[in-house]
Amino acid sequence: MSTDAAGSEPAPILLLNGPNLNTLGIRQPEVYGSATLADVVELAERTAGELGYGLRAAQTNHEGQMIDWLHEARGNISGIVINPAAWTHTSVALADALVIPEVPIIEVHISNVHQREAFRHHSYVSPLASGIVVGCGIRGYEFAIRRLVEVLG
Repeated sequence: MSTDAAGSEPAPILLLNGPNLNTLGIRQPEVYGSATLADVVELAERTAGELGYGLRAAQTNHEGQMIDWLHEARGNISGIVINPAAWTHTSVALADALVIPEVPIIEVHISNVHQREAFRHHSYVSPLASGIVVGCGIRGYEFAIRRLVEVLG
C-alpha cells in the first residue's frame, strides 16, 4: 500500500469517470438513474473515508486528459476505481495507461453492460482489473471502493 509523503496515512484512492458521466441525472435516466456525478463523488468520498482513505475524483470527456492523470498518479495513489464509460470498449491507449501507476484497479459500470448492445460486452479494462462491478447503479462505486480496500489489504 502506498502512503502519503509523511508515511502515516495511505495514499488516496483515485476515482476516474470517463466521457458523458458529467451528464448523470439528465442523460438516459432510465438507464443510469437520477443521481448526479456529484452524488457519485459524495458517496465515494464517504465510503473511502469510512475505510481510512482519502479520495481524488476526476471526470473528463477527453481521453488524453485521463491518460495524463494516470501518468501523474504513479507513486501518489493506493488504487484506482474507474468507470471508463465508452472508452471501456474502444481504448487500447487507456488500457496501456492503466498499468503505469502499478496499483490495483476496480472497474465499475452503473448499468449492466452485458444486457445492452453487443459492442458493450467487450472491455479493454477488465483484464487489468482486480474486480468488476456492473449493474448496481451508483452503489457500484461504494462496492468498488470496498473491494479495492480489501484487495489493498
